Amino acid sequence: MHRTTITLPGDLVEELMAEVDAKSKTEAVIKAVKDEIRAQKKKKIMRMAGKMEFSSNAAELRYKDRRIG
Repeated sequence: MHRTTITLPGDLVEELMAEVDAKSKTEAVIKAVKDEIRAQKKKKIMRMAGKMEFSSNAAELRYKDRRIG
C-alpha cells in the first residue's frame, strides 16, 4: 500500500463520501478510484465489440476441457 497526500475540495470529498456510502475519506477515494478503473476497462471492452472472432460457442467454452483430447 502506498501513502499519498493529496489536496481535494472539502465539499467534493463530503459529497463523494455520501454518494459511495463511505465511512472515511480513504474508503471514499478507494471506491472512487476502483469505480473509475472499472469504467475504463468496460470502455476498452466495449470498443472491442465486433472486432474479435470466436471459433467456439459459449457451451463449448464453458464445458469442454481442452486438456483432454
